[in-house]
Amino acid sequence: MQAQEVLRQLRLPELDDLRQYVRGLHANTLLGMGAVAAFTTYWFSTRPRALQPPCDLTMQSVVMQSEEHARRSALNSSDEHMSYYHSDATTLYDGFLRGLRVSDNGPCLGARKPNQPYEWQTYREVADRAANVGSALLHKGHSQSGDKFIGIFAQNRPEWTISELACYTYSLVTVPLYDTLGAEAISFIIDKAAISTVICDLPEKASMILDCFNERERTVKTIVVMEPFDGELVARGQTCGVDVVSLKAFEDLGKANYHDPVPPKPEDLALICFTSGTTGNPKGAILTHGNVISNTAAFLKITEANGMLSCRDVFISYLPLAHMFERVLQGVILMQGARIGFFQGDIRLLMDDLKELRPTFFPVVPRLLNRMFDKIFSQANTRLKRWMLDLAFRRKLSELNSGVVRRDSIWDKLIFKKVQASLGGRVRLMLTGAAPVSPPVLTFLRVALGCQFYEGYGQTECTAGCSMSMPGDWTAGHVGPPLPCNAIKLVDVPDMNYLASNNEGEVCVKGANVFLGYLGDPEKTAEAIDKDGWLHTGDIGKWLPNGTLKIIDRKKHIFKLAQGEYIAPEKIENIYNRSDPVAQIFVHGDSLQASLVAIVVPDPDFLPIWIKRRGISGSYLELCKSIDVKNAILEDIQKLGKEAGLKSFEQVRDIALHSEMFSVQNGLLTPTLKAKRAQLQSHFRAQIDKLYAGVKV
Repeated sequence: MQAQEVLRQLRLPELDDLRQYVRGLHANTLLGMGAVAAFTTYWFSTRPRALQPPCDLTMQSVVMQSEEHARRSALNSSDEHMSYYHSDATTLYDGFLRGLRVSDNGPCLGARKPNQPYEWQTYREVADRAANVGSALLHKGHSQSGDKFIGIFAQNRPEWTISELACYTYSLVTVPLYDTLGAEAISFIIDKAAISTVICDLPEKASMILDCFNERERTVKTIVVMEPFDGELVARGQTCGVDVVSLKAFEDLGKANYHDPVPPKPEDLALICFTSGTTGNPKGAILTHGNVISNTAAFLKITEANGMLSCRDVFISYLPLAHMFERVLQGVILMQGARIGFFQGDIRLLMDDLKELRPTFFPVVPRLLNRMFDKIFSQANTRLKRWMLDLAFRRKLSELNSGVVRRDSIWDKLIFKKVQASLGGRVRLMLTGAAPVSPPVLTFLRVALGCQFYEGYGQTECTAGCSMSMPGDWTAGHVGPPLPCNAIKLVDVPDMNYLASNNEGEVCVKGANVFLGYLGDPEKTAEAIDKDGWLHTGDIGKWLPNGTLKIIDRKKHIFKLAQGEYIAPEKIENIYNRSDPVAQIFVHGDSLQASLVAIVVPDPDFLPIWIKRRGISGSYLELCKSIDVKNAILEDIQKLGKEAGLKSFEQVRDIALHSEMFSVQNGLLTPTLKAKRAQLQSHFRAQIDKLYAGVKV
């Protein structure tokens, strides 16, 4: 009783109340601990996890024992090159049959009309149509042992792939044609490959081929046209001794004269891919089924541990099918039973196609990446928006550097969701190639798009690729280690002071993906492939400490200035292209001049924003004519050149601004978007002369 009295006097709870209070505290503590435990468990189970790299990223390539100064992929267990991934898919025809099986005759090729959904053909429908087209080709006299070269002159569409598969089904050889080559080059290819059947998409392209007959007799006997045409084209063909038929009629002919498939072997020819080059006639690279399959195998090997492509994947086809980058990727897609959706044929509608198709695999080229990058930054047009963009970039870059790739963070929801949605919202894998991409651009888009984003390097002569970045290594500024299907070695270029002993030199490739040579041109073949089987690419590379390859220069396109100094203009252009307002640049010099000048195409989206900070405004065309704008850009690129270590004679002395982009259409770029230096020099002769006149003063 005494204790109870004391508690009352102190205004404290009685003993029974204290016991109840302590029990409540205990229950609340247990409840809190349970909540913490549950939250911790949830966090550990849902926290972002780094992709598991397929090898030690500090040693991505290995010095070979069998080849001096050569390196191979760390994914290979020996010096033997990988030639296939699936044992039941050693040719492109076998690869398609595998896709038919693993997809369970799922959707294969899709196309759409404006404002309409995609319509799909199944694997079996594609196989049947290909058999009909192939049977018609055999009925027309084509055979593996004789007239086997078939021209395909069309934009990307399902019928392109069906025609290609028709050739593979009967061991015939595909020869792609593309109108950006020009009529003269197309005429040259038809003669060089002795093509007697050409499959076209448009009547205009059929007419272009018939135009060749105005000069002299050609080998072409049949033109198959996908789109409707009139009787005038048929009559004109008859005058030239050419049978012009619709694709539908051609398929019906094959169906009525069906032949059993004649499957190819890995060593059989698959296609002749003519490279446009920057000068002279196109060269026809001879590629076998084994060449292409080895390239597809290398891609599958690299990506196998982190979500390999399957029949659930969707691929967007818009890069030219006449080039090997797109062809190899389609080979991968069909082999895995996935589906290919084709764009409408107008690059201006590509974003609409992406939103409708919602691809999971999106191949890109640097020019498209630059446009995406510029558009994102042009929309961050206030100080707050720019601050938020920079903050989001830094936070996600930190994750990326630790190997985490995702698009479900708070920063994705707040900042990057719009750009991800513009690509359909499902892209999980991207690959860039064909030309160098700026490291800052690549890093930013890897962060913003939140998907596995690889960079590859190669050329037609090694089928498409010879190196590619590894999963988990999301650093920019290199093109990865050698592919598992080939080795790479660097060879001395003493004139340019590049030595293999310094881990620098010309990039040379040897492996299952290296082509057989150029069609009917043993001299050019001997220049490309040496007596030991190494393909000389003409690019200068450097081995980085982690075993990846960095492309640092170009062996070709070298000239001397008047004082005797050698200049590699592409190296200078790559540095100047880092300037924010620069979209394209052409650096020029010759042996009669002591300095360099350049033609600059400013970026139409970024220039007004960049120059406004300097108190200058106006329309894009007005800005391109402004002396103040020209001087500001010249100052900026010279600053970049100095920071990059360019010597004084490597810096341009003056520039001229040009408002029209260099393009394939105006003849200043090759179809693979490389500069046609001779054409650029001729096109801008007047501006160049005027620049030099000013420099001399």
